[in-house]
Amino acid sequence: MEGGAGRGLECQKIMDGKANDVNGSEKAIPSCCFKARASASELDAKCHSTVVSGWFSESHSCSGKASKRVYFNNPMWPGEAHTLEVKEILYKGKSEYQEVLVFESTSYGKVLVLDGIVQLTEKDECAYQEMITHLPLCSIRSPKNVLVVGGGDGGVLREISRHSSAEQIDICEIDQMVIDVSKKFFPQLSVGFEDPRVRLHVGDAVEFLQSTPKGKYDAIIVDSSDPVGPAQELVEKPFFETIARALRPGGVLCNMAESMWLHTHLIQDMISICRETFKGSVHYAWASVPTYPSGVIGFVLCSTEGPPVDFLNPVNPIEKLEGATKHKRELKYYNSEVHSAAFALPTFLRREVSLLRDQGR
Repeated sequence: MEGGAGRGLECQKIMDGKANDVNGSEKAIPSCCFKARASASELDAKCHSTVVSGWFSESHSCSGKASKRVYFNNPMWPGEAHTLEVKEILYKGKSEYQEVLVFESTSYGKVLVLDGIVQLTEKDECAYQEMITHLPLCSIRSPKNVLVVGGGDGGVLREISRHSSAEQIDICEIDQMVIDVSKKFFPQLSVGFEDPRVRLHVGDAVEFLQSTPKGKYDAIIVDSSDPVGPAQELVEKPFFETIARALRPGGVLCNMAESMWLHTHLIQDMISICRETFKGSVHYAWASVPTYPSGVIGFVLCSTEGPPVDFLNPVNPIEKLEGATKHKRELKYYNSEVHSAAFALPTFLRREVSLLRDQGR
């Protein structure tokens, strides 16, 4: 995800291999921008063998015992392959939108894979689900109306339900198969669907937001997969504009925003779009998730014009919400200290993403 209103044109140039520098001559494609080429037809043969953007193979371990491994090799992280040893494949299917795979790993528990990309594992899902939820919801007082875009596994719903102030929790997920598979194989996440405040909408998030009344939500959490296939529209400026319209004054967005180690060019683009779109504050935070490429994942947090939002210092601390830290399942990763620390950025990230240089000052 990456800068400015011209992102769609720039990424199309990247996909066509025609990006130019400021002097008009061709420039090398930044490695992070290979993500923009993930759906290019010429890459299909290389990256879409068994599952989209990756492959599955059976092999033999050095001990001679039969074993299975899933190999992930994707243009979003060129030159790298991410491997997980598999005990058993539990489910493999193809929905209208993507390929869905669930397997039992030897070290991370059950794993959900969409189009060849790991979405979550039982061992480390807590870091992503807790951070993408509580970074925004603990930054505003008493969130009442919350929307989740994506999040068909139910994990973000589980985390929102810790907030007793929430009166209505909408979720718009495009793929019913993801919901069904998660309810069968990941009940510790899909328990989020059992909250009576949840209203499920199966369909396209862009259409859903376009029909949403202006200023309806206090917070919107975009828990989408990487922006290829059905999620590609969710990183363009028009989508962020519909989000800003659906938020109340001083409302907040938290959007998954890639890896600082792999996608600084994409992060720059996303921050630029958000600064053009949201008239409050825009910040970048990150968390450690071992099974995501590079072991970290980022989040962009934005607020609309209105009551100021200080994302760095939670005004609605989770520890002060009665029963919240143990609701459904005890918190494993998030706390107020981690919240503030998540906005501390490495020097290289501030240097490479110029729009972040003043963050935290």
